[in-house]
Amino acid sequence: MSRRRKILTSVVAALVVLLAINTLVVESETKPAVATVRGGRILHLAGGDMQVLDKGPRHAPPIVLIHCYTCSIAWWERMIPLLDRERRVVAVDLRGFGGSEKPGSGYSMEEQAAFVAEGLKRLGVHGATVVGQSLGGTVGTALAEVPGGYVRRLVIVDQAPEERFSKGLGFSAEVSTMPVIGPALWQVTPDFAVKEGLQVAFAPGYEVPGEFVDEFNRMTYTSYDSDGDEGKFMDAEPLDRRIERTRTPLLAIFGAEDQIYDSNAALAAYAKVPGTKTALILGAGHSPNVEKPARTAALVLRFARPGRTR
Repeated sequence: MSRRRKILTSVVAALVVLLAINTLVVESETKPAVATVRGGRILHLAGGDMQVLDKGPRHAPPIVLIHCYTCSIAWWERMIPLLDRERRVVAVDLRGFGGSEKPGSGYSMEEQAAFVAEGLKRLGVHGATVVGQSLGGTVGTALAEVPGGYVRRLVIVDQAPEERFSKGLGFSAEVSTMPVIGPALWQVTPDFAVKEGLQVAFAPGYEVPGEFVDEFNRMTYTSYDSDGDEGKFMDAEPLDRRIERTRTPLLAIFGAEDQIYDSNAALAAYAKVPGTKTALILGAGHSPNVEKPARTAALVLRFARPGRTR
């Protein structure tokens, strides 16, 4: 073997070792809970530490807000002031996101729902109108299956009932969760690339708020790589069937310019669930709670009015 080939072989071997070590380090990373939003506080629960934001009159009917994948309480900040004038509003950070604890496991939809239920029980919140965007809609559906009566009504924002409605996130998103390559990219992806990647969560041309990049960077690779757990939950039973089975009153809201899901097809699927109400928000993408907060809040409040039935 020539000297050049020996050197090349040594370099490749060293690179493989470094990538393997990086994978072990990145995938074993955990982070403690920390308050990241004004007014946020940490609940020390058996299932881990959770950041919550609890606003509005304490004895008013509650609205619970559950954020999307790679997101946090911060994605609700434009809507909360429109809701907490007449409602108690509790926004939570899911395990692995925002200011909540980021352990090495516990990211299934059932585990996330149990985590939220424990937080709501600690706060004395039952019979809530639960509003979940994207991943939050899936967790909200799982929460409706948890005993304890935490969900009186469910609002799903831009989460299709199953993955067949997906438009696909593209090659770069798939690469970011591949073994070895994903953890390596996690270490070197610059903020401008993160911001560009987040654009898919909005209508084309919408300016991604800079603080959402900061929220993305709070995650660990393990919490980022947990997206597959949502797919497994929907593959086991689609959300529309779960909601029909639990007889949970549903409002499904989609942005007309959603780049992740086929809005019209997803709404048509939900509309088949008896009593379900649907709404399409023009000019909004996957995140109408950010892009069109007044319109989204008005829909939620109307649906949540006492005495409103299916």
